[in-house]
Amino acid sequence: MDRNHHSSDSAVAEVHRGFTSTRFVLVEPSHPGNVGAAARALKTMGFSRLVLVSPRVPQVQSDPEAIAMASGADDVLACAQVVPTLADALNGVHWSIALTARLREYGPPQWTPRAASGVARDEAMHGEIALVFGNERTGLSNEDVERCSALAHIPANPAYSSLNLAQAVQVLAYELRTAFVAGEAVDAAPVAAPPLATQGEPAGPRAASDEIESMFAHLESALVALDFLDPANPKKLMSRLRRLFARSGLEREEVNIVRGIARHILLKTKRGGGD
Repeated sequence: MDRNHHSSDSAVAEVHRGFTSTRFVLVEPSHPGNVGAAARALKTMGFSRLVLVSPRVPQVQSDPEAIAMASGADDVLACAQVVPTLADALNGVHWSIALTARLREYGPPQWTPRAASGVARDEAMHGEIALVFGNERTGLSNEDVERCSALAHIPANPAYSSLNLAQAVQVLAYELRTAFVAGEAVDAAPVAAPPLATQGEPAGPRAASDEIESMFAHLESALVALDFLDPANPKKLMSRLRRLFARSGLEREEVNIVRGIARHILLKTKRGGGD
């Protein structure tokens, strides 16, 4: 009985940790009403961490339309964090997923919201995660998408697939809540299989978003120094490398190894060792 009680408490603690370690990021939202409605969508599903990247209305948390659309989720709206860039919004995050209205040729692995939420639940047990949503009119830029670990696409009606920003937030928040409360990853096959843990070897701490971005900057400098990457004609090399690394679920030690390789390349080519 005691063992079962302890197991139940542990499961509840894991679910609670998932909700508190998840942040929802809106990149350059245009309409205060959508921000308020997104806050309401989060609260109805048990989430509370809303991050706004350079919103069009600077004090959007106190905008009357946003407060009206929050409809009781004023606390989530008032506590929303406002930051200037997506990099700031992802600071300390080790795994993130970008929602996109269209399938993309390049970028991280692309999953359905249900499959992505199953993976997100597991990732939330290891630390901070983020769900990233783009501007109402233009969505997320390719650069923003490539900062994320994975990509989700809502398979809506092809004849009319335009979801309102807050509706998209609601769909993802619902799927993630379902995954958390179920206590196990939802049973759905992603478009691309999630990374598998190395057999027989315990996983190390996951690398945070800012550490991964520093690794890519360092690696790009090394590839330029080797004349492997032409800055004037980069094609899709870095995009493909980002996709490759996104599939692996980078650990902090692995990031350090890649940066060590880049540092030695730069030293050997006498172009400096980087940070």
